[in-house]
Amino acid sequence: MSNISIIGWDVGGAHLKVVALSFEGEVLQSLQLPCTLWRGLAYLETTIKTVLTTFKIKPNDALHVITMTGELVDLFQNRHSGVIEIAATLNRLLGCDHEIIQFYAANHGYVNFKHVSSLSMSIASANWHASASYLAMHIQDALLIDIGSTTTDIISIQSGKVQPHCISDAERMQADSLVYTGVVRTPVMALSNKILMDGVETNVAGEYFATMADVYRLTGELTQDVDMADTADGRGKSLLESAGRLARMVGHDMDDKPIKTWKDLAVDFKKLQLAQIKMAVLKHLKSNVPIVGAGAGTFLVKALADELGHSYLPISQVFEKQLNGNQALEICFPAYAVASLFFSLSQRTLKQPSHA
Repeated sequence: MSNISIIGWDVGGAHLKVVALSFEGEVLQSLQLPCTLWRGLAYLETTIKTVLTTFKIKPNDALHVITMTGELVDLFQNRHSGVIEIAATLNRLLGCDHEIIQFYAANHGYVNFKHVSSLSMSIASANWHASASYLAMHIQDALLIDIGSTTTDIISIQSGKVQPHCISDAERMQADSLVYTGVVRTPVMALSNKILMDGVETNVAGEYFATMADVYRLTGELTQDVDMADTADGRGKSLLESAGRLARMVGHDMDDKPIKTWKDLAVDFKKLQLAQIKMAVLKHLKSNVPIVGAGAGTFLVKALADELGHSYLPISQVFEKQLNGNQALEICFPAYAVASLFFSLSQRTLKQPSHA
């Protein structure tokens, strides 16, 4: 019999993140797998089955709590249909007993599959809300910055409450709470159309030649456990191959200049991304509030906190006791949060005195 009580699922458009909790609420396993959902639901099905095999568990051996952002991919006509199709896939593969599957619907809490259609817009892209809500149970005041492979979430927590009143991606993008920039999949051309090259202002190619993964391989900050996306040209991920892609962004071949030139250029692109995120962060950051970092780009969150002169806490430090040394949780925090939030709410309900 497995000791897994709850499995938290964060279904993204490019990755599937999963965390298994014990009956005591401790992390047993965490996993991030590539899942190219935009290519079809069959990829999600295969990845879900891989998770179950890796965790050595049958679907009905645990309760499954789910959050998602994968409804955004262009496989689906709109967010509503995306939420329904993803939820239906999970319900079919995991739902031997439909009550053991719960979908996170932000301010509406957890709902089963029969409520998904009516609450699809609350379920859509609500993983940030689960993360912030669970963190707010442990820290009274903080700014949570989760930099992932594709996006950056910036969420203020004040007096133990999640501050953004806006829920939808459109509202959050207007409020600079959601910034479409990340440390793996973001095209380099999205940062700027100009950059200094050997002290001369140079145009940046408006072409998908390189991604930020190339940049952070060259700076030495991208670890293999988060470097899961395909490269822009479909070739390898060595330093020289990454340098070759970055060189194309400024009209060069890699052999035109020494490798140091391309490493220096990578640092300059990093500075551009930091500046982009900093502009958004300054709209939400309060004096003397710690910055809490999560996601594949925690190294970037720390650099930002240092630049802004604020104390920095990695999410792994906040929840150190629960993690059993599992550092992968920084990458899979929404999956951990959606599971742990459910666990905490369940424990509260069990502890309430009976009025019978």
